[in-house]
Amino acid sequence: MRTRLSRAVRAAAAGLAVTALLGCSQFSGLKAKMALKDANTAYGTQDYRKAIPKYEEAISLDPKLTQAYFYLANSYDMLWKPAKKGEAANDALLTKAIDGYKAAAEKSEDPKLKKLSLEYLVAAYRDKLEDPSQAEPVVERMIQMEPNEPTNYFALAKIYEDAGNYEQAEATLIKGRDAAPNDPAVYMQLAGYYNRQGEFEKTMEAFNKAAELDPNNPQGYHLIGSYYQEKASKDFRLTPPQKAEYNTKGIEAEDKALALNPNYIEALVYKNILLRQQALLEKDPAKQKELLNQADQLRNKAMDLQKGGSGSQPGAKPAAGAKPK
Repeated sequence: MRTRLSRAVRAAAAGLAVTALLGCSQFSGLKAKMALKDANTAYGTQDYRKAIPKYEEAISLDPKLTQAYFYLANSYDMLWKPAKKGEAANDALLTKAIDGYKAAAEKSEDPKLKKLSLEYLVAAYRDKLEDPSQAEPVVERMIQMEPNEPTNYFALAKIYEDAGNYEQAEATLIKGRDAAPNDPAVYMQLAGYYNRQGEFEKTMEAFNKAAELDPNNPQGYHLIGSYYQEKASKDFRLTPPQKAEYNTKGIEAEDKALALNPNYIEALVYKNILLRQQALLEKDPAKQKELLNQADQLRNKAMDLQKGGSGSQPGAKPAAGAKPK
């Protein structure tokens, strides 16, 4: 009898112990979620110093709250000041941010959060620590995760370019192009790279391919026209026939832009300039006068549109590292 009772008591005690553990676990999980909620509230109001201990509390109570690692890291990141670089306390903030981004990337099962953590880690290494050598393996890991995402190749190519490894930079951009051959953005990136390297023909080849892939966007054709205009007017090594060729190609590109948007002010202005440049090269007075008359008409239309507040092409952005003049 006593044996049966003692067994029953032990069983009951064991049951109570399990229940207590479960209750403790549930209570701990609840506290973790409450801490995370408080941390997110502070983060949302940009009170990063208040958010940090709450994120740390949430992690200590429930290490599976992987999103807390990212926002803890980002809180440290936001407190870091570039103007105080070299000061121990400030540098420690960036070190903690990097450790947090690494933890978030390793522990998170959410692909979006993992990717975001790696992106911020790259920025911390490359832009803040100014140590692209540490960023390189992170970007390579991102490429392995998403081999068909061209932006990862762009980031790696930028690291190589900044290091003066131009062959590797170009090869990486070409891999990005091959990963997404129908994306105009990859050709814009190539154009920007070639432009920085002073390779005009390759620049224009890439710009033309980007425009072909986005044929209903007048911006792409105007960008081509603006580069031909700049080349013809500023490269004094060009012969008159070469200048005339580039002017003609620029006019053709602006005509394509204006066919899509007849009131595109920037295209009107650049075609006007290209026609005047062409007129300077023209030997026939009659043809010269005709070119100048066309230029005047375009200039007047552009001025009328500007007065009326219409005709611009919103959101027009040049390729990275390549600006139309």
